[in-house]
Amino acid sequence: MAVPKVLLFYAFMPLPAPEAIRLWQRELCERLGLRGRILLSPHGINGTLGGELEALKRYLRVTKEYAAFRELDVKWSAGSGLDADNASLDFPRLSVKVREEIVSFGAPGELRVDENGVIGGGTRLTPQQVHELAAQRDDLVFFDGRNRFEAEIGRFKDAVVPEVSNTREFVSALDSGAYDHLKERPVVTYCTGGIRCEVLSSLMRARGFQEVYQLEGGIARYGEAFGDDGLWEGALYVFDGRGSLTFSDRAAVLGHCTVCDEATSRMRNCVDPACREQLVVCESCDTTTCVQHAA
Repeated sequence: MAVPKVLLFYAFMPLPAPEAIRLWQRELCERLGLRGRILLSPHGINGTLGGELEALKRYLRVTKEYAAFRELDVKWSAGSGLDADNASLDFPRLSVKVREEIVSFGAPGELRVDENGVIGGGTRLTPQQVHELAAQRDDLVFFDGRNRFEAEIGRFKDAVVPEVSNTREFVSALDSGAYDHLKERPVVTYCTGGIRCEVLSSLMRARGFQEVYQLEGGIARYGEAFGDDGLWEGALYVFDGRGSLTFSDRAAVLGHCTVCDEATSRMRNCVDPACREQLVVCESCDTTTCVQHAA
């Protein structure tokens, strides 16, 4: 029986010919019947793919034969299902592109990478090491490296959640001085799979934050290790057709429906074509266009 899975992966590594890699990756994914999104840049690769388990395993085996991708950071999660052609229901199509950045902070000139990854980033911590640090330091700060709406349904306990609606706003948020009071405190940055924090932690260190850490593998790996028995609370927002996922049937419900205020973890795109918001919307209010219309 075909098993639907979603594969999340990235690697920071100098890529001298990203366009040639794009052509190879597109052909490989098409041949294996995979859908999703892959971004390439001179700094590395960032991808999310959905499909049948064995096809994704074959994709990984072939991709890791390329020396630059041998140490891909990889996370697995359950997919929603497969269609009659064994293609993922979580992704409508396949997109493989070359961009200036594989994470759009709008600061490609600040990012430096070598064969070991991002230069000048935060100290990597495993989920267990995060727990050990939290037990040792009562001044520890969790700093959310995601867009504000993602934190509405799940976040680390007492985390600082910057008021940003997209990743490009982080640079101006840091430069505004709003978080300068954290520069002398230990800060653990976290994000979905770890990639945004690779860049964010380097930007923070370059701006004078003294003790910066990053959760290795992000929330996804933390959830694999501790589920809902640790410091994480709620559901994890994901950028595909699933909308969100939880790590157990005991997950806290932190979100509230934009329309009726019912507790829910459902995230949906605004149905109004002119509105680009991501909304927390319960199932019964799913036809609402946006906050303004709901009001």
